[in-house]
Amino acid sequence: MTENVVTTTGGRVRGTDSPRSEDGSVIVHRSIPYAAAPFGEHRFAAPAPAAPWDGVRDCTAFGPPAPQRPHLVGAAAWSPEMSGDCLTLSVWSSARPGDRAPVLVWIHGGAYIVGASSEPAYDGTRLAESGLVVVGVNYRVGFEGFGHVPGRPDNRGLLDQIAALRWVRDNIEGFGGDPGNVTVAGESAGAGSVVCLMAAPDARGLFRRAIAHSVPGDMITTGTARFIGERIARAAGVPYEAESLAALSPEKVLDAVDAVLADSPSGGFKPFTCFTPVVGGPELPEEPLAAIARGGAAGVDLLTGHNAHEFRLFTELGQEVRIDEEEVLHALVSRLGLRKDALEVYRGTLPGAPVRELFNAIQSDAMFCEYTARLAEAHVDGGGRAFFFLFAARSTVLGGRLGACHGLDLPFAFGNLDGDFGAFLFEGGPGEEHHALSARMIAAWRDFAATGDPGWPASTSAALSVKEWNTPDALHPELVAPARAVWAEVSLAPK
Repeated sequence: MTENVVTTTGGRVRGTDSPRSEDGSVIVHRSIPYAAAPFGEHRFAAPAPAAPWDGVRDCTAFGPPAPQRPHLVGAAAWSPEMSGDCLTLSVWSSARPGDRAPVLVWIHGGAYIVGASSEPAYDGTRLAESGLVVVGVNYRVGFEGFGHVPGRPDNRGLLDQIAALRWVRDNIEGFGGDPGNVTVAGESAGAGSVVCLMAAPDARGLFRRAIAHSVPGDMITTGTARFIGERIARAAGVPYEAESLAALSPEKVLDAVDAVLADSPSGGFKPFTCFTPVVGGPELPEEPLAAIARGGAAGVDLLTGHNAHEFRLFTELGQEVRIDEEEVLHALVSRLGLRKDALEVYRGTLPGAPVRELFNAIQSDAMFCEYTARLAEAHVDGGGRAFFFLFAARSTVLGGRLGACHGLDLPFAFGNLDGDFGAFLFEGGPGEEHHALSARMIAAWRDFAATGDPGWPASTSAALSVKEWNTPDALHPELVAPARAVWAEVSLAPK
């Protein structure tokens, strides 16, 4: 590697030393194109090959994210003036050609509507220093990536991710990585993407292991996706056809989506998104849990788990929400289809808890915890190896109200507690015990990516063995979650 230049299938790329590297060994190549800009003739189409270039392409700065609005924490700064060349990936590596280091491909979260691999929380320097080659992927989000467009493929965001994995297979050796030892990882919508990739026919053989933190259970059928697409076209004032939709600027599409969301019933809680993976087409023919339980991903090792207080991020930080009346809980239980004694069960697990805490606990299970646990169980049933964790370390800000909220695990797993996000989450900054926990999580990710063993027992058909990440850690022979009983008859199938 001369002057941080690597030869790829598209041409030569120049990177730069990572400014966060403590030992100076990590080189980062930012925003390498893995597919053509998804606009013009490629709008709403499957990703097309990126055009090759002559000479050395400068990849020392991040390029534009996919079109999005700053609706959620973590949204990337996008504007209509930016280039459409958003299908890029970035590589952090301290390895050199011939090293064949394990590869971790990161799929960012963001409710399938926001996010980018350039977010500081996803800086791969610390993981690269641990011995991994880290690849962060941008993909289409919102309507561009997951909206139903007549005559065009659904799940274009997933197809982008698959194209990026093919790029890794064909190019990662030049960065010192082993194309035969790839782990695909993600959190929240990124974890949902990972699970879909485990079930997607076109992703088969492109990765060996999977890491899925806080997996959301929201997926929709092609019929629902078509209904949403029709509403968006109507809001945009155009016929519901590919040519008319493709003629709209990304900003006009975002305006139409905002109009649809603003007009949607929310049960007192503003919806984040109407976009999720679509089940029923050739890209994702079968609901992932069913495919995985049948053994469709038995050869892929899985590391999955969730945080102890997932939903608090949204009620305590993300939105101003008043939840203090009993009727809110009854309406929630009814909407979710839980057993009639569900509130009694939750009260038994949280004695004396106020309405707000019970609401957060039920919503945490509804959005992330139950689906994540079922994923691990399905993978074991399908003959795969699954390792389960519970992240329980708590934030100290806002009087401790955030607890172990959604996303709190990310700065720990990436080793980025010294960034702005880490500073915000802990009064006076994270302590030694937090940095020690981060080091343990980095080691677990590294070891799992390298060998398939994160350092604790795999789950069995009898019980989910649980690694509790905390200060200090704990190991539990089984998942203790009495409230799961009220979810036993609730279907998590796409709606």
